[in-house]
Amino acid sequence: MNLENRYDFVLIFDVKDGNPNGDPDAGNLPRVDTETGQGLMTDISLKRKIRNYVGLLKEEQPPFEIYVKEKAVLNLQHARAYVDNEKVKAAIDEWNNWQKDKKKNPKPTKHYEDIAQQWVCDNFYDVRTFGAVMSTSDKESDAIGYSNVKKRAGQVRGPVQLTFARSVNPIVSQEHTLTVIAARKADKPIESQIGIQGRKHTVPYGLYVAHGFISAHLANQTGFSETDLELLWQSLTNMFEHDRSAARGEMATRGLYVFKHDSKLGNAPAHSLFERINPHLKEGVTVPRTFKDYQIDIDETDMPNGVTLNKIVG
Repeated sequence: MNLENRYDFVLIFDVKDGNPNGDPDAGNLPRVDTETGQGLMTDISLKRKIRNYVGLLKEEQPPFEIYVKEKAVLNLQHARAYVDNEKVKAAIDEWNNWQKDKKKNPKPTKHYEDIAQQWVCDNFYDVRTFGAVMSTSDKESDAIGYSNVKKRAGQVRGPVQLTFARSVNPIVSQEHTLTVIAARKADKPIESQIGIQGRKHTVPYGLYVAHGFISAHLANQTGFSETDLELLWQSLTNMFEHDRSAARGEMATRGLYVFKHDSKLGNAPAHSLFERINPHLKEGVTVPRTFKDYQIDIDETDMPNGVTLNKIVG
């Protein structure tokens, strides 16, 4: 079922004694706004968790396969559309015939790359949700057939877009020295292999806020449906529950507030809606260490006509 509404949403989550998103350019320190001290988490990191949750829940079965996943060769991912789709094969034959004799044969009404792109959107949840650039092709993909055709699927602009998440208050990055007591190699002195071996960086506590946008127009282009939308809300609610690691500490979704417009174009600017969700420290708290140290004020007065607020979490 096609989307008929625009959505804007606010995602609130926290981290305790963990590194939500390390910066490889800074020795894997937690990402931070150097001017304000606020913690940051990239949209790419959030999308990764959504992808992992959907892949786990749907067991990587169409139409919920994941295009961008660990150790995937992306050229081979979209090249599958050229051997798994009879419509693409027929379109290639039609295109080749037209190239051979453009006067005799009619020009195809649709390019085979467009048909391949539709196949990718139909099969991969993250492509029809976030979009993808599938305009590259290489010789590796020739092994699966149609070696005379560059197996590309163009560029898809996804209907779901996320911002960086930013902590409500400045964060403190703590450094912890790590030691080991067991050696790994028998041909080296044990003493040289034990002791201090590295460092670990954590945030004692941080409450983060990210904003999201869903375009009904782009959703109808990629095939992002009401079913996909419900899966997105489920993923945002539960993604941290299946992404546990010692490095990330304790992370949890604390709020998911969805503004639904009664039209595709929307009934109010997104920023004015986001300003209605205001997480802040409780009076008297100066050093937050738990979610209970915060209060989330929600302004539901004089809501714009045609906009409703759904509190999925919180």
